[in-house]
Amino acid sequence: HNLEMKHLPGADPELVLLSHRYEELERIPLSDMTREEINQLLQELGFYRKETPDAPVPEEFQFAPARPLSTLPPLQVPAADGKTPRERDEGEHPDL
Repeated sequence: HNLEMKHLPGADPELVLLSHRYEELERIPLSDMTREEINQLLQELGFYRKETPDAPVPEEFQFAPARPLSTLPPLQVPAADGKTPRERDEGEHPDL
């Protein structure tokens, strides 16, 4: 659930974690991992494995492994100058 496999010929395998806004959060190389290690990693990250492809997903895993929307920072709407308030500040990165 919430996992898509894409085969890219010639590319080293990696797990790309995206936010609910499809922004890249992290890349994890998978080349040196066995199938069992990858399955363990996915479980540790909070991915849910369905018993069968058409099995229902329990409500608590609907957005897993993403954090619930209520815990995410609010969407920053650009002002007239095209910059969000965070872009004006030189503070922390919005995904940290």
